[in-house]
Amino acid sequence: MDGVSAVLSEPLIRLGASAISLGQAAAAALALLLALLVIFAVALWRSSGARVAAAGEAAQRAREADVRMAGILQAQSELQGRLGAIAEVFGARQAELNQSIGQRLDAMTGRIGQTMTEQTRSTHESLTRLQERLAVIDKAQGNIQSLAGQVVELQAILSNKQTRGAFGQSRMEAIVADGLPSGAFEFQATLSNGNRPDCLIRMPNGAPGLVVDAKFPLEAWNAIRAADGAESQRYASQAFRRDIEVHIRDISDKYLVAGETQDTAFMFVPSESVFAEIHENFEAIVQKAHRSRVVIVSPSLLMLSIQVVQAILKDARMREQAHVIQGEVIRLLEDVSRLDDRVRKLQGHFSMTQKDIELILTSTEKVTKRSRKIEALEFGEVADGSAEDAQVSAESRTGNLRLRVVDDA
Repeated sequence: MDGVSAVLSEPLIRLGASAISLGQAAAAALALLLALLVIFAVALWRSSGARVAAAGEAAQRAREADVRMAGILQAQSELQGRLGAIAEVFGARQAELNQSIGQRLDAMTGRIGQTMTEQTRSTHESLTRLQERLAVIDKAQGNIQSLAGQVVELQAILSNKQTRGAFGQSRMEAIVADGLPSGAFEFQATLSNGNRPDCLIRMPNGAPGLVVDAKFPLEAWNAIRAADGAESQRYASQAFRRDIEVHIRDISDKYLVAGETQDTAFMFVPSESVFAEIHENFEAIVQKAHRSRVVIVSPSLLMLSIQVVQAILKDARMREQAHVIQGEVIRLLEDVSRLDDRVRKLQGHFSMTQKDIELILTSTEKVTKRSRKIEALEFGEVADGSAEDAQVSAESRTGNLRLRVVDDA
C-alpha cells in the first residue's frame, strides 16, 4: 500500500513551482469522466423528450397538412372552374378580337391598296412631269450649248478686225432695213467728196441725208478688258480714248458735207455694254463727239432714231398726198349730195304712193257700201249713183296716172 501511495504521490508533471502527481491526475480524469457521463445522460434524456415532442409536432403538422391539402384541393377545383369560365370568356373575347382584327385588317388592306394605287398614280404623274422637265432641260441644255457655240463664234468674230467690222455693219443694216422702206436708205453710198459711209438715210422733201458709221474700234476696248494691273489699265484707257477721238474726227471730216448730209452724223456702237461704259467712264469722249456733231448711238438708240425718221417719212408722205385726199373728200361730198337728192325723190314717191293707197281705200269702201245696198235691195236715185260712179272713175284714172308717173320716174 505504501508503494502504491508512493507511486501515486510521485509528481507526474511540473508546471512552474507546482507539481501534479499521478494520483491527482487520475482523480481529475475520474472526475472528468463522471462529468461526461452525467452530461451524456442528460443529453440522452433531453433527446428522447425532443423526439417525443417532435413526433407529436410531426403528427400535428401532418394533420394540419392534410387539412391544408384538402383546402388546397378544394381551392384547386374552384380555381379550375374559374379558369374554365375564364377560358370560355377568353375564347369568346378572342373570337370577337379575331373578327375585329380581321375587319380592321381588311379595311386597312383596302386603304393600303387604295393608297398604293394613288401613290402609284401620283408617282407615275410625277415621273411623267419629271420626264417632261428633263426634256425641257435637255432642250435648254441644247440651246445653251448652241448659245455657247454662238458665243465662241462671236468671240472669234470680235477677235478679227475685219469680221468685227462686218458684224457691226450687219447689225446696223438689220436695224435700218427693218425700220425704213427700201428707198429711204442706201448702204455704202458714195458722197460728192468720194467717201463712202456705211449707211446714208435719205430725208424727205429734198433734205440732206443722215450718215451712220458702223466702224467702231474695239481693239483698245478689248485691251482694257485684258489689262491686269492699274498701270496697264491706264495705258489701255488712254489708247481707247485716243482711238475714239481719231474715229470721231474722221467721221466729222469725211461724212459731214454741207448741203449733202445733215450737220450731225451717227457713230454706231454695236454693244450696249460698251455704250454704257463710254458714257460712264469716258465723259470727255462724249463731250468731244457732241462738239464734233457726232452722236454716239447704241443698237437701242439707233432703233429709236430709225422710228423717229420713219414717222417723219410717213408725215412727209401724208403731206404729199394731201391734195389727193382733198380731191377724194370733194368727190365723197358729191356722192353724198347725189345720195341725198335720190333719197328725197324716193321720199316723194313714197308720199304719192301713200296718197294713191288712201284713194284706193276710199274706192274699196264705196264699193263695199254699194255691195251691201245691193244685198239689201236698197237702190237710190239713178242720178246719185251716176255721180258717184263718175267720181270713182275720175279718182281711179287719177291714181293710175300717178302710178304711171312713179313708174316712169
